[in-house]
Parts: sequence; structure tokens; C-alpha cells
Amino acid sequence: MNALSGKEPVDLSDKRRQQGTLEAFRAFAAEELTPFAGKWDREQALPSETITKIAERGYLGMLVPTEYAGQGEDFSTFGLLCEAVGGACSSVRFLLTAHTMAAQALTRWGSPALRSRYLEPLACGSLIGAFCLSEPGAGSDVQAIAARGETVGDQVVLSGSKTWISFGQIADLLVVFARVDDKPTALVVETRSPGVQVTPLRDMLGARAAMLARIDFDAVTVPCTNIIGGLGMGLSAVAASALALGRYSVACGTIGLAQTCLDASARYALQRRASGVPISQHQLVRRMVTNMSVEIEAARLLCHQAGRLLDDKAPEAMRESFAAKYLASVTALRVAADAVQILGAAGCSAFHPVERMFRDAKVMEVIEGSNEIQQDTIARFCFQQYEAQQ
Repeated sequence: MNALSGKEPVDLSDKRRQQGTLEAFRAFAAEELTPFAGKWDREQALPSETITKIAERGYLGMLVPTEYAGQGEDFSTFGLLCEAVGGACSSVRFLLTAHTMAAQALTRWGSPALRSRYLEPLACGSLIGAFCLSEPGAGSDVQAIAARGETVGDQVVLSGSKTWISFGQIADLLVVFARVDDKPTALVVETRSPGVQVTPLRDMLGARAAMLARIDFDAVTVPCTNIIGGLGMGLSAVAASALALGRYSVACGTIGLAQTCLDASARYALQRRASGVPISQHQLVRRMVTNMSVEIEAARLLCHQAGRLLDDKAPEAMRESFAAKYLASVTALRVAADAVQILGAAGCSAFHPVERMFRDAKVMEVIEGSNEIQQDTIARFCFQQYEAQQ
């Protein structure tokens, strides 16, 4: 304990370990993702061989316990992976988020039978998971879920629609939220089940290779044993914990995106000349780069704090994941916009990464709870804290 500050000293060895882990993740991203991300964006799909490489590295099972062939890593390490991948290709980071949310729902709330059946295939990538919460009429307002299920004997008959489902086009296993016997409930549904129809969604603003889909369920029969956690636990338990993970993942990936935009801006500014000098000597450009650098570092520190709280299962973890996602997404959009401004016409080209990242950055303000929802929720947390002090 530091006698002056009253705080635990910084563990430098742990910081060095984290930096080494981040660099290893970045090396993979630089070799396997960065050179192809623009092509995937234009084709609006990830090739299966890329997903296989990601799975072979163990990245699809980062948070899955080792007893189910996962890596058994902590949230902080998963956040570093998301940062490195997000700096190369947001669509791949979408895969990590959606797949890990599905796996984490089973890890934390699934029965022993569900964990035994599905976690190892998810960890190894032989099954791709998706998280089916959003509906045509229920996005941020999850209480408005219209999908319905009715128990008939030992089965649930499920009907309804889900939309904007990341990697829904190729998912094998769906964690679906519906009102079963009028109670919000999460279920495991296999995409190959009769009555499941998948419709690809294309031409999105950003993250175009995330292979979004609308998924319709027409009287799909699901064994009652596929209920996750129990009837009525869908929103308060399963969805809540998965969304905290999802927002943390998005926040970390978005910081990676912003860092790539800063790197591109600084390198360009050192080379591009105007009025006889590199534009890195122009005060307005220096101001933009300064703001980029400081805001990224602040958001990154908030992400690290959220990761530590998630690892510690602290009561504040959900609040901090909201705050990290909010600050990271706001920061990334500002940084990406300034990157386009610094690069000028080159930044507007469809063949420069900052153009793609500018589009991706805007998406980050919408997904996993819009920024307006984040603001409302963070304010509610603040008021609750002050009310408790009165």
C-alpha cells in the first residue's frame, strides 16, 4: 500500500505482461486481418478460412473454461484481443463479440447438460454462436420483446422474429430471447431446426462483413432442457450479464479502431507537405492529433478499469462497461472524423482504411445500446448513488 496515496502500487510486471499480450494479438491482426479487411468490407462477408484461423488460435473460446476446451482467460485479456482485432477489422471484432456473448451466456447460466453439449464446439469454432435479442420493434427497449414461446409437454414452441443479428447468416447456434409462457426467457436454438428462416441483411453503413441477418421462427420446437437459467431469467440475468460483456467488447474494439486512425493520421501528417512544410507542423493539425491521443488514452484507461471490475465480479462492473462503451464510441467517431479531415481526399477514398473506419465508428454509437441509452443509464446510476448518500 502506498502510504501517501492510500492506493495499491501499480504492478509493473502485470502491465508488461498485458503489453506483451496485446502486441501478440496485434501481430496476428496485422498478418491475417489488416491486409484483407477492405476486401471483406466490399464483399460483405468473412471467408470461412479466416474464421478457421481465428478459431485455431483459440480466440473464439477466450472466456470458455479450460474444462470445455476454452482458453479460460479473464475479461481483461479478452479486452486486449478485442482492441487488437478492432484496430484491424471491426467485422471480425463483431464475430468475437457475438460468439463470446452466446458462449458466456451458456458458461454462466447454462445447465451442466447444455454446457457439456455446446461449449466445447463453440470454443473450438466447430459451432458459431449468435446472440438474438433485437427485434424489428424491440431494439434498445428490450422489455418490448414480441417473440413468444409456449411450453407444450417437454418442448417450447417458439415464434417471432429477430433482426440485426451479427453473423446470423452463418451461425449454427442461437441464444434467443422470447416470452415463454409470458416470462422473459433465453433458449438455445439450433439454426438447422425446422421453422428457422435466415434472411441476409446487406449494404449496412459500417461493419459490412459482419454478415447480419434477420432470423424468423415459425412454430420452432425447442426442448425445455434448452432453456438457459430458467423461465423468467432471460432479461434480468442472462441478457444483463451478456450485454455488459458485449458493451465492454465493443468499447475495447472501438479503442483499437481509434488508435489505427490516429496512427494513420500521424504518419500521413509527417509525409504530406503544404505551404512548404509537413502538415505535422501546422498548428490545427497538431491540435487534432493532440486531442486524438489524449481522448484515446482516457477511453482506454476506462476500458481497462471496466475489465478489472468484470474480472472481480464487482457490483460496479455493469456501470463501468456502460461508461467505457459510451466514451469509447464518442471518442472513436471524433478521431475517425479528424483522420478523414487530415488525410483529405485520400481519407475519402473507399480504398483507404480510415474511410471504412469512419463508417464503422458511427455504427459503434448505435450498437449494444445507443449512446442515448448509455447516457440515460449512466445518469440513472449516478442519481442512485447520490440518493443512497442522502
